[in-house]
Amino acid sequence: MRRINRDTIVAVVLLFVWAGFWTASHDIKPPTFGQMAPSLWPRIILIALILMTLVYLGQSILDPPEPGDKRGGLAGWLGHYRNPLWCYAMFLAFLLALPYLGMLIAGILFVFGLMTVLGGRDRRALVRHALIAVGTVGVMWLIFTFPLGVILPRSIFSSYF
Repeated sequence: MRRINRDTIVAVVLLFVWAGFWTASHDIKPPTFGQMAPSLWPRIILIALILMTLVYLGQSILDPPEPGDKRGGLAGWLGHYRNPLWCYAMFLAFLLALPYLGMLIAGILFVFGLMTVLGGRDRRALVRHALIAVGTVGVMWLIFTFPLGVILPRSIFSSYF
């Protein structure tokens, strides 16, 4: 008989968490105007999360992961979780810079920095990272600022960003 692996336990716990969120979505009060209930978008996201978690559960049962590389110690742990730790550190830096640099500049720096840390660092890669960061964050900023009218954090240095 096989032991239950860690991925199976995580998938089952996530399914319980999503069930709790689904139940909580029923407590969202319906609006007194309009046609779309405010609980619609959270439920759409929850359906996607539930489907992905079911796939994760199926994979963990049918094809369990190989036992991990045991390097041991702090250096082994840091080496194994290097990329997620970089992502968390960069996101923390983004959140701390947001009130000062605004959404546009901080977002561009966040995307560029994360792509550079996780991707290549040669000249062509840096140019590609800069173009992708300016293009994606710039387009999202334009969409949210003008057609949708969302008030995004502005830079303390300029009223244009």
